[in-house]
Amino acid sequence: MIDNKTGQARLSTGPDRPGAECIPFYRPSGNECALFEAVYREGLPLLIKGPTGCGKTRFVMHMAARLGRPLHTVSCHDDLTAADLTGRYLLQGGETRWVDGPLTRAVREGGICYLDEVVEARKDVTVVLHPLTDDRRVLPLERTGELLQAPQSFMLVASYNPGYQNILKSLKPSTRQRFVSISFDFPPPEIEAQIIAAESGLPESQCVSLAVLAQRLRALKDVDLEEVVSTRLLIYCATLLKNGIDPYQAAEAALVEPLCDDPDVKQGLLELIHAAFG
Repeated sequence: MIDNKTGQARLSTGPDRPGAECIPFYRPSGNECALFEAVYREGLPLLIKGPTGCGKTRFVMHMAARLGRPLHTVSCHDDLTAADLTGRYLLQGGETRWVDGPLTRAVREGGICYLDEVVEARKDVTVVLHPLTDDRRVLPLERTGELLQAPQSFMLVASYNPGYQNILKSLKPSTRQRFVSISFDFPPPEIEAQIIAAESGLPESQCVSLAVLAQRLRALKDVDLEEVVSTRLLIYCATLLKNGIDPYQAAEAALVEPLCDDPDVKQGLLELIHAAFG
């Protein structure tokens, strides 16, 4: 929320604060919530780095709800253009009208713009972000001639998976150094079990074995996997278990098949799962 007297960002309290049921569930594993709040208060941009399915997007959703700010999420990809972010002229009702993109809307209303997997976007897209990620905090709209000054309540958040980073897909140092950064990883088993239980509805006592299994799967060194098992997949598996699906079938459908297609690799994963489940 924004204090009307000072114009500074603050957390909602008392009757103005949304009820807990309005805030997406998120279980902190460190001091990331306090760091997000500090970054938000000071009007700084934030970059979140971490593997797929470790909770980056949920964290941003949770914090946006806690702060009472509208959230505009953009899933970045190779075809994303600067106009997709800022806006374009469109024909509406026989007239040509300017339509704001999600970044422009977030700036105008003082919301949070979240660029998910920002390294997937084209290089010219990140250039648009530069005036918003330094002390100017402005968004130039060349097509309309506007120079939008971001209000105190606006925040730019981006994320990416360093595991995919390579010479062709990486953030330029000049862009990375414009952000405060947080590194995310999968939570320890005891916390991950709580997350799985809260999200799936499966009793936490049954979720502990899934969290321990995930640790073993992620520790595999001789298995050729592009991605390790995510917390998201563990929640899917727990959801199947809650619905009475056989544990081995649930694990195969939620933890093995989504990760690989190679028969030998799948067999190795299944053997580990059978050993873990007894």
